[in-house]
Amino acid sequence: MTSIRIIKHESIPQAGSYEVRFPDGRPSVYQYFDDDPSRRSITGTMTSEEALQAAKTLARAEQDKLGS
Repeated sequence: MTSIRIIKHESIPQAGSYEVRFPDGRPSVYQYFDDDPSRRSITGTMTSEEALQAAKTLARAEQDKLGS
């Protein structure tokens, strides 16, 4: 059984996304982040820690569904 993967993408320093990639071919889900407070207030994205936690929560929930 292949597990769900979380892949960090950082397009510019302190900004990017965490990709939750599913082994069954479903489209990936992205949690976007920006650690620059001035940009984050404009874009409304999460901090990197918040985005990683959201990605982990989603991955665990989906992994539990696959394991059932």
